[in-house]
Amino acid sequence: MIELDKVEIKRKLKPAKNYFLALAKAIIYQQISTKAGDSIYKKFISLFGKKNPTPKLLLQFSEHDLRRAGLSKQKISYLNDLANKFLDKTIDQKVFKDMKDEEIKKHLIQVKGIGPWTADMFLIFALNRPNVLPIGDLGIVKGFQKAFRLKKTPNEKKMKKLSRPYEGSFTKFSLYLWQILD
Repeated sequence: MIELDKVEIKRKLKPAKNYFLALAKAIIYQQISTKAGDSIYKKFISLFGKKNPTPKLLLQFSEHDLRRAGLSKQKISYLNDLANKFLDKTIDQKVFKDMKDEEIKKHLIQVKGIGPWTADMFLIFALNRPNVLPIGDLGIVKGFQKAFRLKKTPNEKKMKKLSRPYEGSFTKFSLYLWQILD
């Protein structure tokens, strides 16, 4: 068994100050390499100049502007849906503090382009929730395989069984699984 209390986790979590931007960033990074995500995100942020990225400001950019930042048409539609749902309060960030993790996930997947993976990343990296295990993440799957010396990649059932001892600290366990791959 991995003794999490004896493991130093190098990545430190800080709560996000701008939930809209945290979700936009998660959408931008979906299904692309970290290097590509970094490049696109940097160009996306530069569109706002010195202004704080907000839903209202995002909707002022043309598709051409967003495409020049490296965003696909699909991701532009996701970001626009996110902005609209923040503005019409479908996504109400003020209630996150009073919601359980599963409630937040259900709340977020109302946005086109946000699924369980993106919601889990938001729970971990924006809200710093302590008990999130994103089983759908390839890095987590590979981390399980390495940490538990498995010959083949584990399925969801196997990962849930192996992770039981870490219930309550799934986020730290997740950070550990990602860390051992680096």
